[in-house]
Amino acid sequence: MEAAGEWRHMSSAPKDGTRILVTVRPVEQGLADVDVAYWARADQYGIEGWRAADSAPGAVIGYADPELKCWMPLPDAAAGESEASMPGPYEGDDMELDGSGI
Repeated sequence: MEAAGEWRHMSSAPKDGTRILVTVRPVEQGLADVDVAYWARADQYGIEGWRAADSAPGAVIGYADPELKCWMPLPDAAAGESEASMPGPYEGDDMELDGSGI
């Protein structure tokens, strides 16, 4: 997988079960946040879609596509990247993810 560093549109996120960092959009209950998620196929625990990595059978935490703003590969632990260097949520406009939008 690509190295971490830049936020990307969710449309390009891997849907193969790979764990990735995602920016969860801000809601009335709180600010934008970063979570670890993966794409899951439909199974006995839930429908196909994005799930939080800390989900468990019987307690699936799922995200609807509009809830997720962008994604980034997980930082490489072997490269010495620590929690202190974890990125914050993407705060920019959606148009800024792939350029000016012009």
